[in-house]
Amino acid sequence: MKSIYLVLDMENDLVAEEGPNGKGPLGQQVRERGIIENTATAIAKARAAGVPVGYVRVGFSPDYRECPSTSAIFSGAKQHGLFKLGTWGTEVHAALAPQPGDFDIVKHRVSPFYGTGLEPILRAQGIERIFLSGVSTIAVVQGTVRDGHDRDYVMTVIEDGCACPTAEDHAAAIRVLQRFATFTTSAEVDFRG
Repeated sequence: MKSIYLVLDMENDLVAEEGPNGKGPLGQQVRERGIIENTATAIAKARAAGVPVGYVRVGFSPDYRECPSTSAIFSGAKQHGLFKLGTWGTEVHAALAPQPGDFDIVKHRVSPFYGTGLEPILRAQGIERIFLSGVSTIAVVQGTVRDGHDRDYVMTVIEDGCACPTAEDHAAAIRVLQRFATFTTSAEVDFRG
């Protein structure tokens, strides 16, 4: 079964210690759970197994033309200068830097399947299984698992590469996703299996 590892929203605006969310609750959970280190371990294992890596990033044009003003999640992005493409904030965290040949999927909503080139990439590559991790568990991870499941992909979440602003929200998200995905850790993941 051909696989891909999707690294979800591990961009500076969300996970860098000096980024806008780094000093808040999400940043605290990212550090406490070792999300950057665990994700780096999983990426290295995927590369060693010959599994392609795709980086999903939320981002908007400098004038925020794709940013929905009615969205509870994204409506403040323009006001706060968040998720502006071409800036440090939308770059993947340096410890997880993409390599030539990796896929770069820029999204404008929670799910990376909506309005992006993700599905054509998956189809062209013959992908059947999606391994994934990222932040936050209640948003992009849930959205990806549900949308991937409904498109008949086998979904596997690398749980110790996921975080939310609170441990309680993370645990709740994992609980509800158990009907749609299997779970593993960065130490136990087998990209060949």
